[in-house]
Amino acid sequence: MTGKEAHGSETASPAFPARGASQAGGLGGSPYLSVVVPAYNEEAFVGRCVERICAYLDSRRRPYEVLVVDDGSADRTSAEAAAAGARRPGRVRVLRREANFGKGSAVQQGVHRSRGARILMCDADLSTPIEEVEKLESALDEGCGVAFGSRSVPGAQVEVRQPRHREWMGRIFNALARSVVLPGVRDTQCGFKLFTREAAERVFPLQTVGGFCFDLEILYLARRAGVGMREVPVRWINRTDTRVSLLRDPLEMALDVFRIRLRRRRDPGWHLARLDRENAREIAVPAGTGPGSSP
Repeated sequence: MTGKEAHGSETASPAFPARGASQAGGLGGSPYLSVVVPAYNEEAFVGRCVERICAYLDSRRRPYEVLVVDDGSADRTSAEAAAAGARRPGRVRVLRREANFGKGSAVQQGVHRSRGARILMCDADLSTPIEEVEKLESALDEGCGVAFGSRSVPGAQVEVRQPRHREWMGRIFNALARSVVLPGVRDTQCGFKLFTREAAERVFPLQTVGGFCFDLEILYLARRAGVGMREVPVRWINRTDTRVSLLRDPLEMALDVFRIRLRRRRDPGWHLARLDRENAREIAVPAGTGPGSSP
């Protein structure tokens, strides 16, 4: 794929595989939807996550792929994901990185390796149920390039709330993000976002933030590139097990807000070099048998 000019001097690199390209463990054709699930020490959730995503997408009878990106977990995250994927041969791919580079970096890796016409990123605990993708799809059907779930716009349903201190931390971060980087957006951090392939190809090769603040940078880059975006109210259920450190991550995320604002130019060569350095190894997912298996 040749690079596409995204905005001024920001040019996307030829980092994405062609749709339908043959890759180990993948489908032979072009999936309609790729679901990218970043995972770090998620052995308790990831198997059920894969099962639930696949069961829902099987019911829709459209081709799909699920890519679980294990970001250097110290537990059985990869093994649990592969075991769940064995019941859907050819539908699930597990990418394993030997070191922990951050959630944003894991999502970028998964998007880079995906082949779907549309690409959904969602969290391994499915705080936003997979069925909510239909709301995001409606926005893309109407011409948007990015639709992102929100817990803060009218119509959102927060069924189990976060602890009060985390809610306040989120409000402060979103207020900072709106004032410095992305005016008008209420919730950048809900981990449920859907992209057309064209939008993903314009935005993700320019991503520089590897940590939790990557969501903000992706939306910022999409706006600068002129990609149509819509903030969509979704259902959200807080999970008690979180990877966000109250001591380390809030300061790093606040610093990233200002780093994003100051980075006006992107070097696509940097992106390619980083992907090479952080490249994930694909885990073989054995074909399984039984009631959950798909032909």
